[in-house]
Amino acid sequence: MRSVFTAILSLALVASCPVIAQSMSAPEPIEAPPESAGPSGNTHPEERLVDTDAQLPNPFGEVSTRPAHTPEEKRAFAEAVDLSPLRGLAVGHNGRVKIIDSLARETVNTISGTRSLHLPLPGEDGEIEKASFDPVFTLIDIMIDPAFYVERPLVYVNYLPLREAYLDRGFPDDATQQLRWKKLTRVSPAMIARYTDDIFAAHSGEEPYRAGIQRIERRGNVFLYAPTTLHLVAPDSADAPWLHVAELAEDDPIRVAFAELGEAWRSADAEQVNALVADLASTLPTVNAELYPEARREIEIVYNRANAFEWGAWAYMFSLLALVLAFGTGRRWLAVTGNVFLVLGVGLHAAGFAARCFLAERFAIQNQFESMTGLSLFAALVGLVIMMWRKQLIFGAAAAACGFLILLTATQTGIPGRSIEREAAILNTSVLLKYHVTTVLTSYGLITLGFVVSMFYLVTHYAAVLGTRTDAQLAAAGAVSSGGTGGGTAGGPTNARILADLDAAQMIMLQLAFWTLGVGILLGAWWADHSWGRWWAFDPKETWALITWIVYLIAIHVRFGGVKDKGLTTAWLSVAGFVVMLFTYFGVNLLLPGLHAYA
Repeated sequence: MRSVFTAILSLALVASCPVIAQSMSAPEPIEAPPESAGPSGNTHPEERLVDTDAQLPNPFGEVSTRPAHTPEEKRAFAEAVDLSPLRGLAVGHNGRVKIIDSLARETVNTISGTRSLHLPLPGEDGEIEKASFDPVFTLIDIMIDPAFYVERPLVYVNYLPLREAYLDRGFPDDATQQLRWKKLTRVSPAMIARYTDDIFAAHSGEEPYRAGIQRIERRGNVFLYAPTTLHLVAPDSADAPWLHVAELAEDDPIRVAFAELGEAWRSADAEQVNALVADLASTLPTVNAELYPEARREIEIVYNRANAFEWGAWAYMFSLLALVLAFGTGRRWLAVTGNVFLVLGVGLHAAGFAARCFLAERFAIQNQFESMTGLSLFAALVGLVIMMWRKQLIFGAAAAACGFLILLTATQTGIPGRSIEREAAILNTSVLLKYHVTTVLTSYGLITLGFVVSMFYLVTHYAAVLGTRTDAQLAAAGAVSSGGTGGGTAGGPTNARILADLDAAQMIMLQLAFWTLGVGILLGAWWADHSWGRWWAFDPKETWALITWIVYLIAIHVRFGGVKDKGLTTAWLSVAGFVVMLFTYFGVNLLLPGLHAYA
């Protein structure tokens, strides 16, 4: 594998740079500070996206040092091949059996930072146009024709100064090209091989550069060693690992078919490729068929294709808009529409969560992405149930806002953990984990619901103070927020009544959050005793969870004091509690070392 990349980079006039990984031999891995080290098993298992030590040949045959296709031929070939039969084939990868579609998505996202590869390629008229390639096509293509990508923007560089350092050296006199590639957020493998040593020497004392170069090394290795992931042959026992195609005998029909597929691919024979793909898709599941997953593969295809979390987020958004408009207009059809979209959003959200739990073979709340999808689901369900119980649409609007904002953040901002992974060993020490984490996440969802209701309170309060809403508008809003569905009239609820209803709603949410978080902290202490042998250690996560709980303790107790405007004070304390919760949930993980490295 190393000699292949050496030849490709030699073609790109890269001197004495055998592989991407070797070109970055200077930076050493950045070790965590000693105080952050937790008990054994405290972190997630190390990802094994590719095997850089593998000595197996490429099953698709030796690759050429020249691109197999021109950009025009690549576009046409990608449109002509049908890789759908391969999409659902099982593959053993990174500690679990998944499907090729998932492997392809993870590979492309790791390398390029995008879900599917978009490349600027010259069109028929010579103008640069953006070409999009399916992840499965990209995965196979980088195994068979890696030379096509050597000089193209392929490898994601998220640290802007580092990206600029590569582009300044790659296009020293072409500001237009620098700007174009900078917007793509990617650089070419050739740039990485040519300029990494120089950049590292210039910035060796700057940790952001060192960390950025290490991330580039990881992405470059995934590109270089992609063929090592082809563990497509089911083992003969449940305890054995899946076999790599290259581990089969050279005359095995499956290995022969892979070699023929490589030849047909390089010659752009789409008809032959499609025939070989169909043959492999029917043959591979017959090897040790009793151990080959069936239902799981179908569910994973649906999970990948449906994007239930994203569609759920948009359903929540339409629900929120409809319910907010219903508050302002008192239109019954808007209230009904909002409820329909809310139920749709919860249904999509729950379906995606359940499918992920099934595929992960565990309760899927054990990384940042999973905890966010779980948190928002619990919050939306609670809001929906309370709305039906109290017959107040304000709870539905809060549930929709919570579901929309959290799911949008989880799916669109690159939150870690989107790929289904193995769990940290510490998370298997006691069944109490499921109850502890679920309870705490539910409390965070309730805190978010309370925050949204409190924001409604603050907007209503200050709108009235500033005189931006008429009595008729307030009456209409009050009729809807109190459970009415018709238009409000001048004789409807007063502003004081609306605020009273909102205050009652926020108190319901805050009291639920207070008790739920308290129970979650106690369950966490119990679990810590089982897992770490102590009930409390003032770990940052523990400490800030307690601080969050104290904020809500204060919010509840001010109701019994001499505060003049209890509703307004409670609303602001709810906002403060939400900010503290966000720091507990995100800030502690990012800024403070501790035992909750997996959280």
